[in-house]
Amino acid sequence: MKKFIFSIIFVSAFIFLNTLISPKVSMAADVHGGCGDTEIDTAIGCVPVLGDGTSDFMTFILRWAIGVGGGIAFLLILYAGFMTMTSAGNPERLKAGQELLTSAISGLILLILSVFVLNFIGINILGIFT
Repeated sequence: MKKFIFSIIFVSAFIFLNTLISPKVSMAADVHGGCGDTEIDTAIGCVPVLGDGTSDFMTFILRWAIGVGGGIAFLLILYAGFMTMTSAGNPERLKAGQELLTSAISGLILLILSVFVLNFIGINILGIFT
């Protein structure tokens, strides 16, 4: 338990120091906040919504969806490892942790393979988003 608390404190301190050290960019002179004329500046970045087609918008949405899916899979892998390590010999909790770990890893593999399948079919074969 002490190692777990120490690792949380270490990661929190690293993130805090990284935000202090990283260079700050002032966008006071830029009216659009760094976005182009066809983009809207939001909290998650410049969202391309006013372009000619929907390819830029769909690319933006897919990138965010894949990132969120990967983040959720990562958190599930951490939780499954925590369940397995704290099972204390309880076979039901150990089995639940192993099943969650298997499911999270298979979901992550499916997510990665879906990117390659969409790239192959959508871009190489059908010529969408070119």
